[in-house]
Amino acid sequence: MLLLLLFATLHYAPSFNVALGVAGENPFTPKAYLIRYWNKQISNNFPKPSFLFDKASPLTAAQSAAFYKLAATDRNSLSANLSDFCNKANLLCFPDLSPSLEKHNDNVNFTSYLLDGQNFTNYGTGRLGGADSFKNYSDGGNVVTNNFRRYSRNSTAHTDKFAAYATDTNVPDESFKGYGTTAAAGDGQFTSYNDESNVPNLNFAAYSDNSNGRKQTFAEYAGNANHGDQKFTSYGKNGNGAANGFTNYGKGSNVMASSFENYGETANGGHHTFTSYGDDTNVPENTFRNYGPEENGAVVSFKSYRNDSNTGQDNFQSYGKKSNAAELGFENYGQSFNDGSSKFTGYGEHAMGQAVDFKVYGQGTTFKQYAKKGVTFASYTNESSPAVVASLAARGKKVNKWVVEPGKFFRESMLKSGIVMPMPDIRDKLPKRSFLPRAIISKLPFSTSKIREMEKIFHAGQDSSMANILTNTLNECERKPSPHETKRCVASIEDMIDFSTSVLGRNVVVHTTENTRGSNGNITIGKVKGVNGGKVTKSVSCHQSLFPYMLYYCHSVPKVRVYEAVILDPKSRAKINNGVAICHLDTSSWSPGHGAFIALGSGPGKIEVCHWIFENDMTWTIAD
Repeated sequence: MLLLLLFATLHYAPSFNVALGVAGENPFTPKAYLIRYWNKQISNNFPKPSFLFDKASPLTAAQSAAFYKLAATDRNSLSANLSDFCNKANLLCFPDLSPSLEKHNDNVNFTSYLLDGQNFTNYGTGRLGGADSFKNYSDGGNVVTNNFRRYSRNSTAHTDKFAAYATDTNVPDESFKGYGTTAAAGDGQFTSYNDESNVPNLNFAAYSDNSNGRKQTFAEYAGNANHGDQKFTSYGKNGNGAANGFTNYGKGSNVMASSFENYGETANGGHHTFTSYGDDTNVPENTFRNYGPEENGAVVSFKSYRNDSNTGQDNFQSYGKKSNAAELGFENYGQSFNDGSSKFTGYGEHAMGQAVDFKVYGQGTTFKQYAKKGVTFASYTNESSPAVVASLAARGKKVNKWVVEPGKFFRESMLKSGIVMPMPDIRDKLPKRSFLPRAIISKLPFSTSKIREMEKIFHAGQDSSMANILTNTLNECERKPSPHETKRCVASIEDMIDFSTSVLGRNVVVHTTENTRGSNGNITIGKVKGVNGGKVTKSVSCHQSLFPYMLYYCHSVPKVRVYEAVILDPKSRAKINNGVAICHLDTSSWSPGHGAFIALGSGPGKIEVCHWIFENDMTWTIAD
């Protein structure tokens, strides 16, 4: 039976007399099959790209056959053995956290605590006074998963401090469900929480429900984060005298989504302050749905909210509905250099005695079903108009750092020997993973129509990081191609070979930047070589996507030129890197708000735009 399964994993394979290129390589392993497949499909003898082959599945022949059988005939067993599957196949999976029975003394101080996968369920329940501190917890971790369910429930005057928590982490998944429920007084502090994190998923459900006089502070929360989601569901429901402060929340983040649903529902005397919330962000998406419904005597202040952000969207739906004597202030809201959109639907509907004040409000907006009474527009302006942008620039107004990151986009004229230019951070910040064997991939579901089955296999609970990862990547893979674009998501190197050769033919070569030296600093351009003689050419570029197993988004667009450039240290003039850059000559279908046009000026179809190929990304071209 095992022999039959081994052959099942290799039913595409040619005869075994093809040179493997690796002494003693077992001919039945996924990597051995890949080498044979490459030799069969690629018509030249250029060296195989080692950085790509290093991502081939590490499974042995026997392991590959066993997991193939589970994927093909018994996915329930595959899900039940997910941990073993993930470990042996080198996949991205989150640990299943079991309830914690660990006991701690009062006034616990977690300093430089590096473990992840910890469960703090019922931690601090019923505590009277005291303080717990989490400082430098899980800093620099990879796939950090912690559960703070019902943390500090029924406590009195208990202080929780999360300082420099999970800084510089990769794909953190933090759950605060029922945190501080029915607590009295006390203080919850989140300072520098998840700064510099990549794809965070932070879930605050039923946070501080039924609490009395408890103060929550979010300062420097998720600053400079990349992608990800933050959810506040039923936060502070039925609370009394709660004070919630969000300062520098999400500042400098890239493509972050924040969701506040039923925040402060039926609460009494709450005070919510959003100061410098989402400043300097790129394409933020903030949703306030049923925020403060039926709340009594609340004071809500948005100061310097989303200033200097780039596009993005805010949605205030049924905000303050049926509230009583609420004070809502928007001061210096959305003074961005590139217009986003704000939608107010049912804002303040059926409220009594409210006062809503808009001062220097600067977003393109839609007001629907808006309560007219008690609403004041003072100095309402659209500060994102071209004239205002020019005025802000003349006054030295700071512009968004994400879209003008030095060297992220540049003109073709910069690729000349002797030119000194900045290089962006080209490091691969995604979790390390491997491809799965093509035979196993063919037996796993991969579509939004089968998302529930996929979530079951990979233990993706509701609102979990894994659920978001699966949904977001599948949506991108199923998106219609842009004009003149040919695209495909590939989950095996064999599929990548097939897609690239279908566009370019079998005489192809793979290019990537050699290393990451020069990132985040100035570089000097050395010798420059145009691929295919510097002529306009076809290419297939492949960009890594976040998924449980290695997955690439590959696409081909017309009218590009590809360059290889020696990169020198600007001081010593020593060679430090071999860079690969691609220049898009036709930008007519790009959005006017694309970061390239913010960085370089001009607009769609008026200029060419170049960028470096980042670490572990690549571009395929016809071999010279």
